[in-house]
Amino acid sequence: MDFAPSSTHEMIRKMVHEFAERELRPECLKWDEEQTYPSWWVPKLGELGLLGVFVPETYGGAGLDAVSYAIAIEELSWGDASAGVLAAVNNGLACDPILRWGTEEQKATYLPKLAPGEWLGAYALTEPGSGSDAAAMRTTAKLEGDEWVLTGTKAFVTNALHARLLVVYARTGPEKYDISAFLVPKPTKGLTDLKKENKMGIRASDTMTLGFDDCRIPKENLLGPQGKGFNVALATLDGGRIGIAAQSVGIAQAAYEEAMKFAKERVAFGKPIADLQAIQFKLADMATEIHAARLLTYRAAWAKDQGVRHTQESSVAKLFASEAAHRAVNEAVQIHGGYGFIKDYLVEKLYRDQRVTEIYEGTSEVQRLVIARGVLGK
Repeated sequence: MDFAPSSTHEMIRKMVHEFAERELRPECLKWDEEQTYPSWWVPKLGELGLLGVFVPETYGGAGLDAVSYAIAIEELSWGDASAGVLAAVNNGLACDPILRWGTEEQKATYLPKLAPGEWLGAYALTEPGSGSDAAAMRTTAKLEGDEWVLTGTKAFVTNALHARLLVVYARTGPEKYDISAFLVPKPTKGLTDLKKENKMGIRASDTMTLGFDDCRIPKENLLGPQGKGFNVALATLDGGRIGIAAQSVGIAQAAYEEAMKFAKERVAFGKPIADLQAIQFKLADMATEIHAARLLTYRAAWAKDQGVRHTQESSVAKLFASEAAHRAVNEAVQIHGGYGFIKDYLVEKLYRDQRVTEIYEGTSEVQRLVIARGVLGK
């Protein structure tokens, strides 16, 4: 059992942290207020190797491991959670399923565009009427000659406004789990941006509702076996949850550091509030839970690197890290007092950014169901 990060891991952390500190943190409040993401994010993150962290070098990626990926997402999210989720989706929900289920032609066509940041990827599973019960989707795909014809609506699609490739899930048969996965380039005739959501947090990342109306793609754009798309979606989410756990750790770490700094500077009753036991206990709890969340996240990433099923590890990490981040941002706002409610202070943004980590990639309730099934041997 080795808890020491490798020299590569230390290098990744240092590089991404310095980038986040220099390029993301100074402007993050502005981007949040304006709800715009900088056009330079994707090419710059691609140049740094952060959009294809575990994609092999032969396909234009960095060729690193999943632990490196977790570290990168954590540090990006420390700088701005919007940049963190942009990279997490491209890595975990776009590149990963192509790596695992794509044909050699699909890998050679799409990964060299996604990994270096020439293209941005997105993941379209959820629908207006199907969230946690993803198998209740109503979007259909019918094979007509040499084309698949997609019809339906997808909701809460991160990166979709600027994406060039979507991983889309659609019903291809009458049974509940007759679902298949497809690679849909954007733009494609019949694919429409219906609505950009006005969100509580992570506002520099776009989240879209998409419409598919007689949207035709080549027959060879089927990803994985026909009728096995639900398996592809669930296994992809196992890896995706590592990214959201890492994002949660980054947000929590930022909140902790802001709270620590404020507590040392803020004077009440004649001394810094950091000298008050009530504040010290809050900081102690935050530090302890962040350490635990980080270790659980790296454990899940390590399991992915071993090539073994990591459903349980990923759900444990995502559940604990997201809820630990909730407690961290809440206490950070409390330590700031009235200032924590003011948009001039970073903790106000962190409070809003954190909330969705308990919802996307599977709600906390879904994570508890997954974990319970694992411990009960189901």
